[in-house]
Parts: sequence; C-alpha cells; structure tokens
Amino acid sequence: MRLGLYLNLYGTPDERPRLADAVEQAKLAEQAGFEWVVLGERHLHRPGYHEILTSMTWLAAHTSRIGIATAGIVAPLYDPVLLAETLAHIDVLSGGRLTAGFVLGYRPEEFALYGATQAERVARFEEGLEILTRLWTSDEVTYDGKFTSIAEAYLSPRPLQSPRPRLWNGGRVSAVLERTARMCDGWTSSFNELDADLPSKISEYLSYPLGPSSLGHEVILCREGYCADTSQAARAALEQPLRDLYDAYTGWKRTSTDASRYTQGWDDITARSIIGSKSQCADRLAHYTELGADGIVLRIQPPGMTQSDALRSIEAFGEML
Repeated sequence: MRLGLYLNLYGTPDERPRLADAVEQAKLAEQAGFEWVVLGERHLHRPGYHEILTSMTWLAAHTSRIGIATAGIVAPLYDPVLLAETLAHIDVLSGGRLTAGFVLGYRPEEFALYGATQAERVARFEEGLEILTRLWTSDEVTYDGKFTSIAEAYLSPRPLQSPRPRLWNGGRVSAVLERTARMCDGWTSSFNELDADLPSKISEYLSYPLGPSSLGHEVILCREGYCADTSQAARAALEQPLRDLYDAYTGWKRTSTDASRYTQGWDDITARSIIGSKSQCADRLAHYTELGADGIVLRIQPPGMTQSDALRSIEAFGEML
C-alpha cells in the first residue's frame, strides 16, 4: 500500500505557524517509505495557515525522493495560467515529484476574497483545469473561455514529468466522480467518508469513461490515522486534538452537507479511520486495499498534537511498509 502523510500547516492562537515541524515530518516520512507528503489549503484562518504553493516548494527543497502532493488546491480561486506555471516549476525544482490535487472549495468567504462566487466554481474549475492541462502538454495554446482568454501561450519550462504530473480531484457527489474520470487521474475521498459508502463511490468512479488526456483511474483514500503500541495510547494522543479540529470544521462547513459528520463520537471516527495498535492499523490498511484503494493519505497530526507524538506514529506506520 502506498501511504501519504497529510501535513499539519495550521497555526495556534498563541504562536505563528511553523513549517519546521512539517519539514521534520516530511524527512521522516521519506525515510520511512511513504509515497507522498500531502498538503491542504485554507484562507482566512486567523491563527495562521501556511500558503500551499510556497510550502510545496520549501518541502521539495528539504526532501529528495518523496512525492509532493496536494489534496487539494481550491482550483476556482486561481488564475489558471499562473497556477499552471507555478506548479510546472515546482515539478521541475523537485525533480519530477509533483502530484496536483484539486477541490471545488466550499467556504463563501474564500470565494469572496478571491473575487469569485460559488455559483461559478464548477465552470471555473473545468475551464482552469483544461487550460492547465493544455499548457503542460502543448507547445502553444490559444483558448477563449468564459473567464480566461489566452493567445499563442506556452510554458517554458514545462513540467519535468512526461506527459505531465498526475492530477487528483476530491469530492463525493456523482458530478465530481464523473469530472474526475474525465479531467483528472485520481479520486481523493473526504477524510470523513463513511466506509459503508466507499464501495459504491469507488465503483461509480471506476465506471465513468476516462477523458482523452487522462492517465487512468486511481483511488486515493484520505483517512484519519494514528498508530501506537496500544489502541488506548492512540486514543490518548489523538482524540482531543482531533475533536478540537472537528469542532472548528463545524463552523467552516456550516454551508456543507457533511457538517454533521464532524459532531460524531470517537467510535464513529475510528470506524472510518486507521487508528489503534500496529496490528489494528495493519488490518485497517488491508481492509482498504480490499475495497480498492491504490493509496491512503493519513492525517496523523491535527493542530494541538505534539510533534513527538506525530513522529512516533509516522515511524510506526513506516514499519508496515
């Protein structure tokens, strides 16, 4: 099983965010055999949140082999030409280690900050990814769209990977699954996707035809994860930091249909996660392999968890690889 480590880029109310901890985790994950370090994106977070693109560059500079992935960039917020150029250069600087994962976004205040609306997000997403993909793979691009028009445009340098870096897309509704097959190369689940819902969603995603530029179907499951000597030790390290994060999500996701999942109890969380002793986590990894996962992204460190606890869990998961 290929594992990804979802890095904590949050700050806390009493200090500025520090990327040094994320670098230390990324180096350990690389040594332990993880496939990717994975970054998310957030804006208008008052305590602090590291900007995703510059953080990717910083992590690439401090590692040598591990993949640098996102899950995901809120694509409708970006100028697609600038995003294509920046991500292409990250792929070049990292030696071809980029996987670019995208999402539609859901926070009204983030759309307002960037001068977009939620009503436009699907159209902006599809137009933006088409421009990005064409710029990555074509010598020259002319495009006249609803939001962006370019004439005889090209990137130099283009991404190092050939024909291009892989694209992921996250979401849970049928339209997202179809769009992922048509425009991207891998589907990333939500961290709170119920295990009972995964077989039907994976099957549906795999049933949709691939688009002309797709590199294939890939199923990447995002899961809460913590591995310790015992299930009790795992709970002691993870429960309160994760509960604090979920409490924050109930506010951020007030307009989202899955907001109620962040008020669930510990047993509900563990039922859709990889949390416990080494043997329990190994069984859970095998379970997701049987469901059809090609990779699993683990969120090990919610805000508030100590660095030492996070490092111990990364090492424990690495012993399974």
